[in-house]
Amino acid sequence: MSEQHTYRVIVRGTWDGLTDEARSRLLAEAPGHGMTSMRFTEEGSLSYEPSPLKHFSMRYVVVSDAADGEEMAGAIAEDRAETALRGLGYGYRDLRSTVTDLDTMKINRKSASRR
Repeated sequence: MSEQHTYRVIVRGTWDGLTDEARSRLLAEAPGHGMTSMRFTEEGSLSYEPSPLKHFSMRYVVVSDAADGEEMAGAIAEDRAETALRGLGYGYRDLRSTVTDLDTMKINRKSASRR
């Protein structure tokens, strides 16, 4: 069995070709998709600012084979984002991801003398 790593992935994109209905829905739901909604989950959490309604981000937790690396984790998250956005009827473009491997992250701890 191969080693699994947990990745936090932020997928960013730009709204594109939104229908009037989609734009109205995004504006109406904007209060639930602000700074306080930013969580890393398997399903992804969508966040955006309503004014201007231009960019968005989605945060994902991806668990995959360590051998596949961060590039695969980013591709998995982008695929999840595309599926979710299409399912909601939201047009988008320019998806790009930033990946952090939680299993290789260095944690800086304060020494006892610096507390």
